[in-house]
Amino acid sequence: MDASRERGRVLVVGSINTDLVACTRRLPQAGETVLSDSLATVAGGKGANQAVAAARMGASVTMIGCVGRDAYGAQRIDELAAEGIDCAGIEVSDAHPTGLAMVTVSAAGENSIVVASGSNGALSPASIHANEARFRVCDVLVCQLETPPETVHAALVIARRLGKLTMLNPGPATHPLPVDWLGLIDYLVPNEFEASILAGFSGLAPDASVTAEQAAGRLHRAGARNVVVTLGERGVYVVGDGTAGTHHPARKVRAIDTTAAGDTFVGALAGKLAMRAGLMDTLTHAQAAASICVQRRGAQPSIPRLEEVRACVAA
Repeated sequence: MDASRERGRVLVVGSINTDLVACTRRLPQAGETVLSDSLATVAGGKGANQAVAAARMGASVTMIGCVGRDAYGAQRIDELAAEGIDCAGIEVSDAHPTGLAMVTVSAAGENSIVVASGSNGALSPASIHANEARFRVCDVLVCQLETPPETVHAALVIARRLGKLTMLNPGPATHPLPVDWLGLIDYLVPNEFEASILAGFSGLAPDASVTAEQAAGRLHRAGARNVVVTLGERGVYVVGDGTAGTHHPARKVRAIDTTAAGDTFVGALAGKLAMRAGLMDTLTHAQAAASICVQRRGAQPSIPRLEEVRACVAA
């Protein structure tokens, strides 16, 4: 039997970035300059992070994306390949540089991120259609919103036509999704702020957990099969598949950097689902993976491996 079939196959369509991470005592306010305690250059991008997380959970992973023909692009492909990820679907652009994210992390573990999309914006629907063979052999498709929306939509449409499980992590979200998107999504995984925007709420309610519940319910009724709202240190709220909404508390840990925590959760979720795990077991492992991630610095360097997650779950 094909070993990758036993492991489950995840196809990630998304962004590949280089992260410039500056650590500060606190995040700057508008118009303020603060001094950084350190600066690091690390691999990132929501798509690439999620691909690495799924691979480290034991899934067989393929990545479709676009980097620039520059040193950063070559480094990112080499690093993904070193994780065992199939990079044959990654294009190299002569016209655009590799995506770049400027990340500021406070001593409390909070972050603010500015992304220069670069070559991520060059990933087109034509690229998706050219890779249809990769969709045919995957179990789960994972997308985000750091590549053009028409490209994400093309990927969801192909995956739905082929009967594949689909997952959308809608970050960054700036407005509700087009009405025809939600019916294409088996797992919609926003954070609470994104869920509020997608559901059409003008802002967060005083009790953010109530807003998450309301937003998840509205998105589920609008067509998303399952909605998993991440709530940071408060855990996740899940509604879908005909079940009542449930809250799953997070593990209590001391966070030092929340960068890539959401991506780790999404990638671990996809990896476990591709391996036919049940939703409750999948959520347990994904939350454990995220709890390990926030105790480390950086994006991809902070993503745990399967044996670490298993030990965390067993503890």
